[in-house]
Amino acid sequence: MSSLSPLFPVPSSPLIPVAGVSEGFPVHRIFCVGRNYAAHAAEMGNTIDRAAPFYFTKPPTGLVLSGEAIAYPPGTEDYHHEIELVVAIGQPVFKVPVEQAMAAVYGYAVGLDMTRRDLQQVAKDKQRPWDIAKAFEQSAVIGEITAADAFTPGNQRISLAVNGALRQEGRLDEMVWSVAELVSHLSHYYHLTPGDLIYTGTPSGVGAVVSGDVLTGEVEGLSPISTPIGPKA
Repeated sequence: MSSLSPLFPVPSSPLIPVAGVSEGFPVHRIFCVGRNYAAHAAEMGNTIDRAAPFYFTKPPTGLVLSGEAIAYPPGTEDYHHEIELVVAIGQPVFKVPVEQAMAAVYGYAVGLDMTRRDLQQVAKDKQRPWDIAKAFEQSAVIGEITAADAFTPGNQRISLAVNGALRQEGRLDEMVWSVAELVSHLSHYYHLTPGDLIYTGTPSGVGAVVSGDVLTGEVEGLSPISTPIGPKA
């Protein structure tokens, strides 16, 4: 099988810039954590199952770097922003204890989990997967990665503004499950490898955006992101 050549070219995921490094971070997979801030769960009418986190995924080819415009996606009339801390994995781990999990982290970045909220609600109502609402083109925005030795998640402010007006605000220590707990838990179900990203959930204040809006997101101590919403696809 190794002698086979591809029938046609396929899109590759972008390399993510890393602060102070000339090489880019190659993306393998994107995991996203659902309902990791209690206030966000409440605003969506959900409760937190504190027994364990849950996840959904996005395609690596759906990743967009900060500064690039993203199209308003087809099939929705309720397109939402979700600002998140992103964890970049740099060491392979499998079934790693919480106490050792942080050693697998390469660095951190600011990200956006863009969501077709109306389609997500339809999926919830029919008890179907969320893929069509979450895993689409240009659905994962990310900024420059800061190495783990230059940033430690604590009570840093996380926020998002639309056209300069504050929409979302919280603190990283408000997460239901910490970074170490997420890495450890996820590693009991997947062999995590270098290149994996974990979007760790969003604080309250999610809302709709329209073509022409400019989203700016920040986590104290990390490179901010800015993304304009383009015309409808």
